[in-house]
Amino acid sequence: MKFYKILVVMLGCILLTGCLYPEEKLQKNSIPYDDQIAAVQSSVDQYQEDTSGLLPIKTRDMTTPIYQKYPIDFSMLTPRYMAEPPGTAYESGGVYQYVLVDVEEDPTVKLLDLRVTEELHELSIKLEVYRQAKGYPPFKDLITSEIFTLDYEKLGYKEPPTVQSPFTGEYLPLIIDKEANVYVDYRIDLNRALQEKDHSYKQGDDILNILVKDSPFVPAYSLPYTIDDKGEPIFRTEE
Repeated sequence: MKFYKILVVMLGCILLTGCLYPEEKLQKNSIPYDDQIAAVQSSVDQYQEDTSGLLPIKTRDMTTPIYQKYPIDFSMLTPRYMAEPPGTAYESGGVYQYVLVDVEEDPTVKLLDLRVTEELHELSIKLEVYRQAKGYPPFKDLITSEIFTLDYEKLGYKEPPTVQSPFTGEYLPLIIDKEANVYVDYRIDLNRALQEKDHSYKQGDDILNILVKDSPFVPAYSLPYTIDDKGEPIFRTEE
């Protein structure tokens, strides 16, 4: 339920910005301009220097997934460090939440695509309605002892629900755990990255950073992944 409530709040932000800004502006504000990211990075760096190491971030629960855990609080940066949030930020009608990664060693600005949040919100509502009616989620195939594919037809879908990857543009499947929490399955993206990029990952290592390292984005709503003995991506809960 905590995951569901987070989705409701974040969707409210999306709907609010969608009402306030015309379609043309929203379309323009969906392009992740490098100069806007660089401007936010510069502001964050200066803020940290001026505050003896503090970061301009919103407080999140310790259980929040790592790539959603450190959203930038633009009220701490404006107007002293920048005039206003960039147009691509949801605070300005854009579709991205600006977040920080690697906060301990090298705080780095990245983007979380809120359009993924909207897709997961719709599915979460249908899951909750189904579970209340049936008493259990619409599980289909077992991926691991904790992770399942969805019987999407029982939720009224004609095709499996997917979200578009900000990394590759591929359409990624959605999966659920025992509690019917919804996640994006990034194995397609990870498989491509493992094949195309140099790395030294071993079995048991968390490999999600291979997506983040050379990209402006973070993998929202993801479970942890590692590699198997063939070097292919698998969920880290798998034996």
